[in-house]
Amino acid sequence: MAEDSGEKKVRMKSGGGRLTGSRGADPAVLAARIRAGDRPALARGITLIESTRADHQEAAQALLTMLLPDTGRAVRLGLSGAPGVGKSTFTEALGTFLTGQGHRVAVLAIDPSSARSGGSILGDKTRMELLARDPNAFIRPSPAGGTLGGVARRTREAMLLTEAAGFDVVLVETVGVGQSETAVADMVDMFLLLLSPGGGDELQGIKRGIMELADLVVVNKADGDLVPAAKRAAMEYRAALHLMRPKSAHWTPEVKLASALKGEGIAEVWAAVEAHRKALSAAGDLDRARAAQAQAWMWTEIREGLFAALKGNAEAARLIPRLEAEVAAGAMTPTVAAKRLLALVFAGPKG
Repeated sequence: MAEDSGEKKVRMKSGGGRLTGSRGADPAVLAARIRAGDRPALARGITLIESTRADHQEAAQALLTMLLPDTGRAVRLGLSGAPGVGKSTFTEALGTFLTGQGHRVAVLAIDPSSARSGGSILGDKTRMELLARDPNAFIRPSPAGGTLGGVARRTREAMLLTEAAGFDVVLVETVGVGQSETAVADMVDMFLLLLSPGGGDELQGIKRGIMELADLVVVNKADGDLVPAAKRAAMEYRAALHLMRPKSAHWTPEVKLASALKGEGIAEVWAAVEAHRKALSAAGDLDRARAAQAQAWMWTEIREGLFAALKGNAEAARLIPRLEAEVAAGAMTPTVAAKRLLALVFAGPKG
């Protein structure tokens, strides 16, 4: 199996809770086991970093610091696409192809969370049953929670842990595609956008922002009666890409045809991934991109930390309802209200 069955014992809700098997564990011991490729230890490590409890986060950061020298050597590939485009089928087809080539593949699959209950189905291991049984693959579904960008807040840390465990290809499968669901591009080496055959009116529905982020566009489901439509769509997407400025001067985004269901075109997609990595590495763009991503990650953590500090401030909790009422009534501008709340965080506790 791609993950030890004992992982279920350490799964937890995103809001915190008991972390069986990791609570109180020595980060140094856990780090050594992860380096050795111990799957239950990797699963527990990811659960640890996903916990929101302060003591768990302290242990998680210690674990990450120890493992940092063992990271950074994997191919990081983000996959996104509208619901129904076949992301899970494509991910499984690509993952199975790669393990057949001798690679060790980690899949970090993000499931949408309910806006009402906060729950997620986390059914990616069921949808990728063949890959889940592959001994050279590791599949970890995580809830997106309230995080924008189609990824979970701790996906970056999870990616580092899988690299430290010896996985040389990390696939991040996002929730979907949209203007806010582009954060995955800030944590991977290559952003792959999956599209369905059709073109025409469907092309108008593809947002320019996410097309500009794509390093590779794959028209999936190019089989059977859909082959002509897939070829037409590929031509239209190529024309659209020519109107956009590439992210790198050393790589021009390509459009490939594939049928994940039949396993066709997968080798060509991987060849494009390798060509992209070779071109960017030779130019130094890959190192520069990862450095910029690390800086962006730092500022994301700063924003999240400020919000958490605000939520944890007792005086702010009392003030927020009054400020919200005044803003709603037009008696105060949102900017003034925000500054008053932020002042509480920076002022710190009184006395």
